[in-house]
Amino acid sequence: MFEAISWEAWVTLGIVVLMLIALIKELARPEVALLASLAPLLLLGILTPDQAFAGLSNSAVLAVGSLFVVAAGVQRTGALSFTDRLIFPRSPSVAAAIPRLMLTTGAMSAFLNNTPLVAMLIPRVQTWCERAGVPASKMMIPLSYASIVGGMTTLIGTSTNLLVAGLMEASGVEPLGLFDLSWVGVPAALAVIAYFSAFGHRWLPDRSEEAAEFKEGLTECMFEVRVAPGSPFVGQSVEEAGLRALGNAYLAHVRHGGEIIPSSPDAVLRAGDVLAFRGSAVMLEHLLRRPGLQRVVESVETSELTTLPLYEAVVAPSSDLVGHSLKEVGFRERYQGVVLGIRRRDVPVDGSLGHVKIQPGDLLLVEAQNGFDKRWNQNRDEFYLVAPRRQEELKVQRAKAPLALAILFGVIAFAAFDVISIVTASFVGALLMIATGCLRVAEARRAVDVSVLLVIAAALGLGEALSSTGLAGVAAQGMVGAAAGFGVVGVLAAVYIATSVLTELITNNAAAALMLGIGLAAAQGVGAPPEAFAVAVAIAASASFVTPIGYQTNLMVMAAGGYRFSDFARSGLAVNLIVSVVAITMIWLVWL
Repeated sequence: MFEAISWEAWVTLGIVVLMLIALIKELARPEVALLASLAPLLLLGILTPDQAFAGLSNSAVLAVGSLFVVAAGVQRTGALSFTDRLIFPRSPSVAAAIPRLMLTTGAMSAFLNNTPLVAMLIPRVQTWCERAGVPASKMMIPLSYASIVGGMTTLIGTSTNLLVAGLMEASGVEPLGLFDLSWVGVPAALAVIAYFSAFGHRWLPDRSEEAAEFKEGLTECMFEVRVAPGSPFVGQSVEEAGLRALGNAYLAHVRHGGEIIPSSPDAVLRAGDVLAFRGSAVMLEHLLRRPGLQRVVESVETSELTTLPLYEAVVAPSSDLVGHSLKEVGFRERYQGVVLGIRRRDVPVDGSLGHVKIQPGDLLLVEAQNGFDKRWNQNRDEFYLVAPRRQEELKVQRAKAPLALAILFGVIAFAAFDVISIVTASFVGALLMIATGCLRVAEARRAVDVSVLLVIAAALGLGEALSSTGLAGVAAQGMVGAAAGFGVVGVLAAVYIATSVLTELITNNAAAALMLGIGLAAAQGVGAPPEAFAVAVAIAASASFVTPIGYQTNLMVMAAGGYRFSDFARSGLAVNLIVSVVAITMIWLVWL
């Protein structure tokens, strides 16, 4: 078999392997890794420019971008505020709240982007949990999982589904319709909701203390203050200054110039000393009220330091911050904010605040001007979620909420009944959101996640390389040969499992791009409808439940629910199994 592989296929394979390494090790952002993989293919003539960049003109890219705008218009008008009555029962019962939360979230996620939807629901769920006396950790994982399985139910539920449709179109195969995925997605979603309603919620942990820490502003984080010149603490020992133990925070070490001095009750404080504390960031506010202590970093504006609001930001894996310190990236200048504390789940943060290497999932306590959350919540590349310390009522245009809902339902209806194509319906819907004033032009521009569009466009080019070099066919032959003894369903299961494993390691869209060509070739090899294997790839690529970094909504709820990494593995393995069994069974019944 290997003798039949051309040199172009070998080169493509090598490039794909290097791309996978870059994605798994997070050496580069997803869009950069995928775009970079096209460069050698172009230089070596394996792809023509038309083939490499055909994705930019693919309808999937325009559809995804338009749907970002439609979803932003719905969110901006507060059109979904009525869902509170649907989600939260009057009785403080987890068993009663779970099915309502998951059904409503899943239904909305079928037509709206998951990330802003979950961002909108997190504070609502937290408020209900506090009022009902229910641990937030009993509700946050179901919230995230419901948004994921809800996105599986329609073609516009997630960008991954639209990417699969775009790849099918580029391969000359009839793309999926708006509700083709519903045959699989709806039963899978209902099975997951039934599991959590009956059993799953009982096995979710009670992380009340950890969740409370998040709500009050980060605990077990590291923050620093400086002994000001002329401070009354100069010349005093740590114990005399009353800084040794502060109840919910303690002094970790003292830094004088480049020298780090371990905390000792007898250590004498000098002007300019930087005191590194570990504990609740609430204590930071108390310390800064003491005369003679000041922030280590300058504020982002010249007004009184205490007037600036504080925000909590969850660092995304694709952020430029990852692997770098705050000083290296120039956080203050670049993000127009000052980091006052860093919290890292399960791992203590050591060293100088400005020199700590940031990791995905780190929670940053940021002091910034008003609007910091709105500005950076539009850029999911940097932060998955930015929330003010004290939730403020969003200024929404509620008078236009019925209009926004009418536009959304119009997009769905026109696409569902094949009056116009999905891309046309979504594009017109996006324009109507702007024309009717539901969304301003600047807000629409910020709503479009350019990185997702670049990933889809580059993935389409990479998919063309896998197909044109014959690499997808060779991989499919190997997969068909290995699973041939189990028949068509066995080959289908092999494609599904391979995609599912891959999506836990790299981005969903990249996994779909690599596996769709193989799936279509495998379908041809066993004489099965291509739609069956396309649906398997689409569902498996979105079935990312096992790790908090596997899907952006998992990372968003991790801090709000006070979860540990193992909590997702414990819940996610069962959900992965449920979805895979339901998906393979339904595909077999409907298409095979």
